[in-house]
Amino acid sequence: MAAAVRFHFYLFILSTVLSFYPLLSINPEYEALIKLKQSFSTSNSLSSWVPNQNPCSSKWEGVICVNNAITSIHLPDRGLSGKIDIEALMQIHSLRSLSFVRNNFSGPIPEFNKLGALKAIYLTKNKFSGPIPSDFFSQLGSLKKIWISNNKFSGNIPDSLTKLKLLNELHLENNEFSGPIPEFNNSIKSLDMSNNKLQGAIPASMVNFGANSFSGNEGLCGKPLDKECDGTLAAGKPESGISWAVKVIIILAIAAVVALAFIFMKTKRRNVDDVSVRSTQNNHSGQNQVDNVVQVHVPSSNRSRGSEHSSKKGSESKKGSSRSGMGDLIMLNDEKGTFGLPDLMKAAAEVLGNGGLGSAYKAAMANGMSVVVKRMREMNKVSRDIFDAEMRRFGRLRHPNILTPLAYHYRREEKLFVTDYKPKGSLLFVLHGDRGINHAELNWPTRLNIVKGIARGLGFLYSEFSLEDLPHGNLKSSNVLLTDNYEPLLSDFAFHALINPSYAIQTMFAYKTPDYVHYQTISQKTDVYCLGIIILEMITGKFPSQYHSNGKGGTDVVQWVFTAICDRREEELIDPELKGNTNSLNQMLQLLQVGASCTESNPEQRLNMKEAITRIEEVQV
Repeated sequence: MAAAVRFHFYLFILSTVLSFYPLLSINPEYEALIKLKQSFSTSNSLSSWVPNQNPCSSKWEGVICVNNAITSIHLPDRGLSGKIDIEALMQIHSLRSLSFVRNNFSGPIPEFNKLGALKAIYLTKNKFSGPIPSDFFSQLGSLKKIWISNNKFSGNIPDSLTKLKLLNELHLENNEFSGPIPEFNNSIKSLDMSNNKLQGAIPASMVNFGANSFSGNEGLCGKPLDKECDGTLAAGKPESGISWAVKVIIILAIAAVVALAFIFMKTKRRNVDDVSVRSTQNNHSGQNQVDNVVQVHVPSSNRSRGSEHSSKKGSESKKGSSRSGMGDLIMLNDEKGTFGLPDLMKAAAEVLGNGGLGSAYKAAMANGMSVVVKRMREMNKVSRDIFDAEMRRFGRLRHPNILTPLAYHYRREEKLFVTDYKPKGSLLFVLHGDRGINHAELNWPTRLNIVKGIARGLGFLYSEFSLEDLPHGNLKSSNVLLTDNYEPLLSDFAFHALINPSYAIQTMFAYKTPDYVHYQTISQKTDVYCLGIIILEMITGKFPSQYHSNGKGGTDVVQWVFTAICDRREEELIDPELKGNTNSLNQMLQLLQVGASCTESNPEQRLNMKEAITRIEEVQV
């Protein structure tokens, strides 16, 4: 009897201890998150943050973990306000990235400078205000990305920002910062200081950024703005009434000279300096026609050059035209023949569409040759010399799965890229938009051949642009064209080094991936993720919701595939139009697994490009 009592007593003690085990095993970092939540005035949106749970395995909203360690807290659009408990955040030693974008926090900037290991801070579109101490960032030597735009910060730009050697993204736009811009010696790639109250000369080290990065600051002067500095402006002081009077006199004198020159030029015959691409589109009734004219101004400084091309009908536009022909169409690849701006001006054309990087038109020239003309904006990240060199580099590319450009036209405001026209159009159109014979021919062998061709094209790009973070950067099915034999051609590649960073973030597919959305980073594995999306798209036949900027519409192919794999329902993923190929089911599932391995949300767990290409090549019909 006594033994039985002791047994029940020990059993009671054991069960009591076990009931408290979850509490005893809770990591202090997890408790810190609960304290952080409690510091917010409004936290209804964080209902998944429940005490006594592991935020990593329980997948708390906005908490990103790597190997069960909390690395990022991203809480955009949560309606949060109140205080941000820095003491709680200091308990999370693995924390590297913070995002409180589009919330309602106000007051001075929190003491994020106590979090010395941070690599990224995102505070855009809150109500923070007041000056930031000059030495605020001095203890944050690991910072790479700072986005504090659309607040009400004031005072001088902190000098300690200039000491951040790893800083590559700095966004201060739409605040009330004043005073001069300090001299930055770090390698910033994405910069925006627009719409503040800054004054003085823009430092010489920052002239390569576009004018948009500094617009809306009436007191700023110097390149890249169209406002020269006088002595007072260069010193960051207001302009005097005398300097304004001098400027008015100069402007009036220039206006008089221009008027005289205009009267003189009216008496002389001159060439037309605009290239017009006429687009004729039929309405639904097939009767009335609408002419859409796309004009590209050719600088008048090259008028004599333009006359020469007009008189020779563009036949003298040679590969590698000299830089002096800023108004010329510069040929990069004459294997399809040569042509000039006058040929495009006379071409009948139709609008093909508007993509993230610009508009595209089909131009059918009088000689029977059809090309695609793309108007590209926001491509002023590099100087003209470097841009020309990159274009020549593109023109030298030769691979069966790469669309090599034929020619280009340079203006600072916009660029024209001319490529060969492919009647079948893009993979996206044939797969989702076309229900005719082209779509019907997308059987399993054809789809596998397309995926293999895309992989081989990427392998080529990764050898040619091996040092780039994004050898492609905008890989999606709309940027894969198909030849008459369904051979894929990669287009819109390697533009990342040329496009203004803020515009690249808005338009390039690489920035819609988990790499950037969750980790604020991009790498060559970002292209691997994009390749994985295309593979899943080809196997399932579904339009990926990842292609939509708001994520609405289409199918989240990544989540759908991963859920089905976990439930061992992979066969349900196969496009019904492929199920006739029952003898190839195992190969389809093999390729599906490759796509899943390419779309792991954590880049560290994802295949690299070489591994992905090897595994794709292993799949046989």
